[in-house]
Amino acid sequence: MDVNDNACSQEKNIACHREQARSHKKAHPAQLNNNMWRPIIMANLKIKNLQKGFEGFSIIKGIDLEVNDKEFVVFVGPSGCGKSTLLRLIAGLEEVSGGTIELDGRDITEVSPAKRDLAMVFQTYALYPHMSVRKNMSFALDLAGVAKAEVEKKVGEAARILELGPMLERKPKQLSGGQRQRVAIGRAIVRNPKIFLFDEPLSNLDAALRVQMRLELLRLHKELQATMIYVTHDQVEAMTMADKVVVLNGGKIEQVGSPLDLYHQPANLFVAGFLGTPKMGFLKGKVTRVNGQSCEVLLDAGTRITLPLTGTNLSVGGAVTLGIRPEHLQLAQPGDCTLQVTADVSERLGSDTFCHVLTSSGEALTMRVRGDLASRYGETLSLHLDAEHCHLFDADGVALTRPLRAAA
Repeated sequence: MDVNDNACSQEKNIACHREQARSHKKAHPAQLNNNMWRPIIMANLKIKNLQKGFEGFSIIKGIDLEVNDKEFVVFVGPSGCGKSTLLRLIAGLEEVSGGTIELDGRDITEVSPAKRDLAMVFQTYALYPHMSVRKNMSFALDLAGVAKAEVEKKVGEAARILELGPMLERKPKQLSGGQRQRVAIGRAIVRNPKIFLFDEPLSNLDAALRVQMRLELLRLHKELQATMIYVTHDQVEAMTMADKVVVLNGGKIEQVGSPLDLYHQPANLFVAGFLGTPKMGFLKGKVTRVNGQSCEVLLDAGTRITLPLTGTNLSVGGAVTLGIRPEHLQLAQPGDCTLQVTADVSERLGSDTFCHVLTSSGEALTMRVRGDLASRYGETLSLHLDAEHCHLFDADGVALTRPLRAAA
């Protein structure tokens, strides 16, 4: 995005915030004098067959999803998968091409953004540069005519939660990126929305600050007991923050579930390869034997392995892909099912070392070992393939088997 595009986006985001602020008084007048730090009304969002197209090109392709009260839901996927578009459809910033969006049983598909009782935190902060932190946070309440004492109370409590107290009289240009993002979050908090919407709020921050802000957002969710929807392309953010992860690809949902469910039981090759750092390794092969309890697979790399089945129909000669995560690859012991590989480079991270290896068929795998261990470049290694931790996918990439246990 160039400077002009960024400025345009900033102006649009500020305009959206201004529209929300003008109608704040109408949104929930009965709530303005209540305890803003606990949701007063349940916040359950239901999306049915949601579609969005631009000039005949389909972006969102019939999404069905439920977000339950107090959940922290993360939309994750690669660039262009439709996650930000989906969030903007929920917020009312994009026009829906088909389907419905319901909030607590009320159809809000055609409702204006300002009247949906949602608060959005943008990637670009969208702060008013000429206003102090205090005025940025109180703007919606001031415009709605809320009593000054009530405004001070809400801004003060939001500043306490976000540790912005000493900065209330500063202008945005005097703040760091992380502090500006906290102001944007504070501005959303004082509005007491039913659902908080976050559009990649940490992507402009450096690595250390992203970790800090992740923790702050998690604490904020626990303290506010609010419903939050968060968009990111970073699968680490998805794994560490979410109660429920929604993996999107090409405008469709690939899988929905808890982070560990998706990590240990991926529905397909895309989810298996997208979640996890380093990512799951994949080995091509063919089915050579099938019985009621197991199947045998001959890998292109030369290894035969017998895997447990869970009622899946397989045929001899069928193409499959075996997946295994780096933490489940180990050096083989006598009697183990072994895979011969050649050591490539290693990455030392202190607590762990990631050893990259290549099979005889040219497929790349990564082995996660202790930080004080590493392989020598070019040496031949024998790795153990533990069937209980292997995943199997059919020719279309759909998961066929499930490991017998989730983790070692």
